[in-house]
This record gives sequence, structure tokens and C-alpha cells, in this order.
Amino acid sequence: MLFLRDLAIIVVVALLASFLIKTFLVRSFYIPSGSMENTLQINDLILVNELEPGLVPIHRGDVVVFTDPGGWLPASQEKPNTNPIEWALSLIGLAAPDSDDHLVKRVIGLPGDRVTCCNALGQLTVNGSPLVEPYAVIPAGDTDAGAVHFDVTVPKGELWVMGDNRYDSQDSSLNQNLPGHGFVPESDVVGRAIIVSWPVSHWSWLSDYPNTFRAVSAPASSG
Repeated sequence: MLFLRDLAIIVVVALLASFLIKTFLVRSFYIPSGSMENTLQINDLILVNELEPGLVPIHRGDVVVFTDPGGWLPASQEKPNTNPIEWALSLIGLAAPDSDDHLVKRVIGLPGDRVTCCNALGQLTVNGSPLVEPYAVIPAGDTDAGAVHFDVTVPKGELWVMGDNRYDSQDSSLNQNLPGHGFVPESDVVGRAIIVSWPVSHWSWLSDYPNTFRAVSAPASSG
């Protein structure tokens, strides 16, 4: 009986610790679409650092998870109650029942940045610096690093984000017609995706590609 009691206490403490970590430090999300291919594949499970942007600033190149700024996702339909198994797995980060209510994109522009698409070589530019983007997927026959042309300055407290699968991503460039003009409030960011945790064959750390953004100068103004 003492063994069973101690085992039960260990299990409860472990679940509580996992719940606290999930709530305040790390969350799991699965990838429901191909908008971030080939960096992220459909049904990949990712771990998200929730300390960003609350305690750690967001950087250009970060892959971030954020709630819908308004109109980016199809109108949500009423979902059935989460089953007990999925609920239990979600407590320890092995399930992500609310993934369909979030989006995952790469940060291209920070507050004050001027982001344009595209220069004569088809590259995005940030504050006049062209980006060489090894992570971006461009369809054969297309040359521009974006599906549409744009020239925007990111307002204070907001971000410009794009999917790595440039011609198949509902990102900032394709939501400029909405009230938010395609920008994502930093307050909507849940955190930065740091690792692909499942399946094991896709395990990898997610890079922010510092070399891509190293030459980008500070914005002329805070926006």
C-alpha cells in the first residue's frame, strides 16, 4: 500500500510539473497545413517557448505561433468536447487540441522595418537589404520570393510574418485587405517555435537563420 501511495504521489507531482511547464514555459502545437514547408510538415508536433515575447524579444527569422489577428482563418465551427485521453495528453504536452485556432509563420519584419517584395532579383528586402532565404520554397517557374508585391512599414507593436512555403501561405502579404492590414500584434504571439518534437524522423531545432538577417540595418524610425 505504501508503494502504491508513493507511486500515486509521484504521478500526481509529475503531472502537476508538466502542467506548470506547459502553462508558463513550453506548449505543444501540431502543424495543420503546408504553409511552412519544408521547414515544418503537416502533422509535425512542435514545442513553443512561451517566454517570447514576454521576457525575451522576438527576432527577425523567428518561427512564431500566434492567435488569429482577425479573419486569417476560416470561420471556426463548433467543436466537440475534447475527449479525456486528448485532454490528459494535452496536460503533458503530447497533444495540442487548440492548434487549429493558431497560425505558425516566420517573422520577416519587426516594428519600424520597411519590408518590400520584390527587388529586381525577386528578393524580399528589409530596410533596403535583400534577403537570401534558404528556407523559402518558391514554385518552379516563379522568381519572386512572395506571391504578391508589397511595400509596407511595420507599425509599433506589430510584426510582418510570412510562411516559408511562399505561394501556399495565408500570411501577412495575403491579408493586407483586412482591418489589420496583414500585421500581427506582438500581443497575439503565443511564443517562438524551438523544436520539432514529433515524429522522431523530423526531429530538429528550428533556426532563425541569423545570416539571412545579419546585414539588415535598424529601421529609420520606430514606426
